[in-house]
Amino acid sequence: MGKRSGSKRKDKNKVILPPELPPEVDDDAVDVSDEDIEFYSLNKFHHFDQEHIDRYIKRTAGHDEAEVERLYEEREKRKALRRPREEEDGDLEVDPVDALPIKNLQGELVYNRAKKARSEENVGSMKSKAQENGADTKQGIKKDEQTGKSKNKKGGDKVKNTQPQTEVPKGKLHSDVLEEVKEELSAEELFEKKKAQLAELGMAMLEDPESNIRSLNDMLSISNDKDQKVVKLGLMSLLAVFKDIIPSYRIRQLTEKELAVEVSKDVKKTRYYEYTLIRCYKAYLQKLISLEKQPHFYSVSVRCMCALLDTAPHFNFRESLLANVAKNLSSSDDLVRKMCCETIRSIFINEGKHRGEATIEAVRLIADHVKLNDCQLHPDSIEVFLSLRFDEDLGEDETEEQKVKPKKNKHRQNQEAPKPLTASDKKKTRQELISKAREEVDADLRAVSFTLDPKERKRIQRETLSALFETYFRILKHSMSTSNLRSKVNIVSPGASHLLLAPCLEGLGKFSHLIDLDFMGELIACLKKLSGFSDRQDGTPHDSTLSVSERMQCCIVAFKVWRSNLEALNVDLQDFFVQLYNLILEYRPDRDRGEVLADALKTLLWEGKQQDMLRAAAFIKRLATFALSFGSAEAIAALVTLKHLLQKNSKCRNMLENDSGGGSLSCLVAKYNPEAKDPYLSGALASVLWELSLLEKHYDISVSSMASNILSMATLNPTQNPVPILNVNPLEAYRDLSIERELSKPASKALSLNLKKRRRGKEFVALNPDVLQKADCSVDKEELEEKLQSHFAVLRGISENERLRAELNHTSSSINMYKEYKKQKKKNMKSKIIKKKVARV
Repeated sequence: MGKRSGSKRKDKNKVILPPELPPEVDDDAVDVSDEDIEFYSLNKFHHFDQEHIDRYIKRTAGHDEAEVERLYEEREKRKALRRPREEEDGDLEVDPVDALPIKNLQGELVYNRAKKARSEENVGSMKSKAQENGADTKQGIKKDEQTGKSKNKKGGDKVKNTQPQTEVPKGKLHSDVLEEVKEELSAEELFEKKKAQLAELGMAMLEDPESNIRSLNDMLSISNDKDQKVVKLGLMSLLAVFKDIIPSYRIRQLTEKELAVEVSKDVKKTRYYEYTLIRCYKAYLQKLISLEKQPHFYSVSVRCMCALLDTAPHFNFRESLLANVAKNLSSSDDLVRKMCCETIRSIFINEGKHRGEATIEAVRLIADHVKLNDCQLHPDSIEVFLSLRFDEDLGEDETEEQKVKPKKNKHRQNQEAPKPLTASDKKKTRQELISKAREEVDADLRAVSFTLDPKERKRIQRETLSALFETYFRILKHSMSTSNLRSKVNIVSPGASHLLLAPCLEGLGKFSHLIDLDFMGELIACLKKLSGFSDRQDGTPHDSTLSVSERMQCCIVAFKVWRSNLEALNVDLQDFFVQLYNLILEYRPDRDRGEVLADALKTLLWEGKQQDMLRAAAFIKRLATFALSFGSAEAIAALVTLKHLLQKNSKCRNMLENDSGGGSLSCLVAKYNPEAKDPYLSGALASVLWELSLLEKHYDISVSSMASNILSMATLNPTQNPVPILNVNPLEAYRDLSIERELSKPASKALSLNLKKRRRGKEFVALNPDVLQKADCSVDKEELEEKLQSHFAVLRGISENERLRAELNHTSSSINMYKEYKKQKKKNMKSKIIKKKVARV
């Protein structure tokens, strides 16, 4: 009895661990069937003994904690030893939801196990499908697994035989797919997270820049990310922030004395703000310059630099921004080049932002690039110079006032001289102090304000002009040297190596009034050579590699330079007239620029003084021939110039007569030579402007009306002029008519793809050669002969009708001429009779 009682006490003191709880399962994964509900209702599990369950689960309470912990550790060790065996056996554990566990004698829960009946490939595919479809499809997959397990139990031997054939390396495919999906999901989540973070930091900076200035460091760290999207987003966010918080002044570095002085908290705060802003701005610019070399970030970095330079050209590190923007003026990317050109133009136009200092820096940088690249840049890099603005009369009014003021002061001094001045030394020192204070205040105001002193502004503009003309003259010399080399080698490709010449000539024409007189003679000689003129006596033309438009521009620039200096130059411009006379025939509308031709006619013939009669007659005949050969825009420009020359040279109106000699002014040359190179040797006064009668029937109303208006000048007195139709110069007439021609073009509608396919299907038919051989290609010869005979009979009838009409017109015109001759003869007879009667009387 004692032994039994002792053993019972030991059993009572023995620690029994509670059973393990089943694994947690989502409510969505639990599938409650009708059988489960029926079983629950029959067995009546409505009342549970809560106290008994709690006593069973909490039976470790009151025992030694160390003992309980030791028992838990032993349980975990047993589990760890059991796991490799389960993996070797290849058994599958039954889902805890589908089957209830069994409790063994040690109080542990054991779940039912089944042999592996499916290959790893099928299991992996089912798992991947379950992950893709989500939690909604879990129930269906579990049912498929249950049915698969039951089938495998029935036919275990068959599965064992097929298992080694379908086995693949465990989980390789499945793990790779899972890793890729996780990386994609994580990248998208990270991008959205960093995007939100950048937005928060940017909004905080815009709300209160001084207190949140440290956010710039965080934004810079985010822009150093490996993801390209994050980097671009960070750069654009920093750009928006800097454009908003950059001050309207340039931050200078503090001296040692200023740092040694004790200042207030507000001053310390502003100093810290400025220091952090400058440091982050410098780091941002360094980041942009480094990313510019990478093709992925090239356009973004250049856009940011252009926006910063356009917004704050007065701020620090302007030199580095200008250098990078000027370098990309001749970029191969059209968008980048346009952005840089627009930025430089805005700097030239808005000089109030930077007091003109950035203008001279940009001009010098462009000049250095032209020199380094040997004038082989894009024309847009030089066209930006046309946006420069110069004040020629700057400071003249002030100098006149300064000249007048001393006279007034001297007059006052002469009036006040006889009066005795009793000024003490204290008053003198006081006046000196007041003048010094005023000078200091004026200096501070000049430093703060963006307006420059007239003298300083004049100095900057002179330096800008010197750099500008240095660039232009370098381009001219380069084009002359290359044209000479190419002519020696006999290479003719106009416009191939003179990319910068056209914008250079346009700029020289615009700023010709600012060129010094010392350079005028050399400039005109250079332009004469470039225009293609040669001093050889044989009259052979110079082999120029320039295009017709460029040579015409040389003539235009020479005349503008001559007229801008009040015609003070003692230069003979006859050679340029000869060049223009020959270049008119070399013009081709599809190759050359018609606007340049109209500008040449306006500059050399329209704006000039009264032309020489022989030269004017040669240009009148040449322009009439030109108007008959080319389009309406070129024709109207030529006719406007022709009318202007006839109005100024009334003696040339004899060319409008129908006589064979062209009137009474045939001069030295009795016959017109259209192939003459010199207008003085062409003999144009001996010709007739028969081209105007054809131009009266021109399809364009403006051209025909202008031709008829010119022909009406033949019946007027030399002092009279016809009623003006167009009061414009040749250039304006060309532009107006070219714009009207563009607007009158019918709008071409884009065809849809279906219509294009239908048309292609109708036009092009792919036939099989076998089908062609089988097809019946026999043709009835009699029918074919009848059709051809009828067709050619119609053609013969048309030609016969045309011949008869021509004969009829000829006979009718001869009859009319005979009638007019008779009338004229009768009039002459009457006039003779009247004269005889008068003589008798």
